[in-house]
Amino acid sequence: MIKGHADSRVMSRIKPAKVARVGIVGTGVIGGGWALHFLAQGLDVVAYDPDPDCERRFAGMRDNAWPALEHLGLKPGAAPDRIRFVSSLEQAVADADVVQESSPEVLDSKIDILARIDAAAATDTVLLSSTSGLRMTDMQVKCRHPERMVVGHPFNPPYLIPLVEVVGGERTAQDAVDWAAEFYTAFGKRVVKMDREVPGFIATRLQEAIWREMLHMVNAGEATVRQIDDAIRYGPGLRWAILGPGMIYHLAGGEGGMAHVLDQFGPTLKWPWTRLEAPELTDELREKLISGCEDIAAGRSIADMIKERDAYLIGMLKLLRGPPPGL
Repeated sequence: MIKGHADSRVMSRIKPAKVARVGIVGTGVIGGGWALHFLAQGLDVVAYDPDPDCERRFAGMRDNAWPALEHLGLKPGAAPDRIRFVSSLEQAVADADVVQESSPEVLDSKIDILARIDAAAATDTVLLSSTSGLRMTDMQVKCRHPERMVVGHPFNPPYLIPLVEVVGGERTAQDAVDWAAEFYTAFGKRVVKMDREVPGFIATRLQEAIWREMLHMVNAGEATVRQIDDAIRYGPGLRWAILGPGMIYHLAGGEGGMAHVLDQFGPTLKWPWTRLEAPELTDELREKLISGCEDIAAGRSIADMIKERDAYLIGMLKLLRGPPPGL
């Protein structure tokens, strides 16, 4: 990453908290979720998606999610109709104060799309990518102004989950990373500003480790999808909403804290409790995963389960805003 620039582009850049219009490129699950988040924050959104059915698809997402956002609390000026779909990527980004790109995770495609955004956006605009695993260093190679390209990786659904991981590439200026972190913070996100690039960032890499172990257990007949889901939901998942894995182990050590945990359980790190290399995704394993999820769904539609998920998330988010009564 390169040092921040004191040139005219940086000097003329809008203050993060003053952003009023966001350009959205890609309105699928993640891009559409970002659009909903920014709408709920009282911003205007200009969106582009090459799918001719994108407006209808987004309308369904919006109708499903907006009641949850109202229940959680909207910012002044928030309205579900403050989004405008345009017919080209260039129109979506030309007058935007900031751009959030959420196209499919294909490196060659990302390179071309970011280069197009870079060419069409004002030179002082920070450009953000929602990539869930690609490095900005690899995506910014065709950009004329790579110094303003930053990863802003959300967690699904972006309109409810606060986390966004922020990191630049080798040719990104530090001032752009700092600006992105301030922007997300100003509009309701919990930012983890990373010091170094790593494929998959932080949360996805940790989540991927559990996912791979789940595949091994299902593949070997050691556990079902339902058993694994329940084990996480009613066990460590409850703690993870309050404390990260570091502090969970620290508390588990009692008065000795993390030092006691490391002294007592350090040798078990060599025991074969986990298998981080993924198993082959055979047809049989694929069917076990699909049928396991269908069993848990019990006939409920994806839309219905999203509403249920969002309702639980809202309750948890409200709880996390302050300590429990009496503390």
